[in-house]
Amino acid sequence: MQADTAVIIAAKDEQDRIAATVEAAASLPGVDLVVVVDDGSTDATGRLAEGAGAKVVRHSRNRGKGAAMETGAAAVRLLDGDVPHHLLFLDADLGDTARQAGPLIEPVRAGSAAMTIAVFSDRVKLGGHGFVVRLSRDGIKRVTGWTATQPLNGQRCLTREAFEAALPLAPGFGVETGLTIDLLRKGFKVTEVEVPLAHRATGTDWRAQLHRARQFRDVGRALAAREPAVTRQLARLRRATR
Repeated sequence: MQADTAVIIAAKDEQDRIAATVEAAASLPGVDLVVVVDDGSTDATGRLAEGAGAKVVRHSRNRGKGAAMETGAAAVRLLDGDVPHHLLFLDADLGDTARQAGPLIEPVRAGSAAMTIAVFSDRVKLGGHGFVVRLSRDGIKRVTGWTATQPLNGQRCLTREAFEAALPLAPGFGVETGLTIDLLRKGFKVTEVEVPLAHRATGTDWRAQLHRARQFRDVGRALAAREPAVTRQLARLRRATR
């Protein structure tokens, strides 16, 4: 199969799983490049990713998922040949299950979708109550009319054209929600694909609760920036302060 896809993995403090994830991603048909964005890790994430065969780009401090995705895509662009790579974004903690991500690439490769979103067939019981998922799902439906099964799923494949059309990405954990809304609004075809991937479940301790609070904040900001009523009000405020 002709090599046409680059895998981009945003990672922070994932030394336990990053090597397995990189090796599995590199084995996918048509993948000839794996880029890991070490987003301010304090452990051996970057070194282990490089040892597993990835090209590693490092942020000196944690800049968030959206920024890491943009950095990874920019690194791939520098390595592109005459035809831009498709961009497959995978989470760093997928481990060996990343070998099952191939179906996400196929609709993009065939031209039947500009972006695919993974739906995990093997559901991991999460420690939260789904309130961030509901916030994202309801917001996407309200703005675009489309209902996402797993709106916060970070496993996505895009054409370069679609990715560029969505820039700048929503910051932090709002990136998936913003990306979905922006591409649907611009007329790009978005498709969900069921895949047997699995990542580490979020727990119930205070760190997990803080993580969910940050997710809620970032998703809320992404939605607020894309809600017609909110954006009109912001525009009025900007005009009034000129």
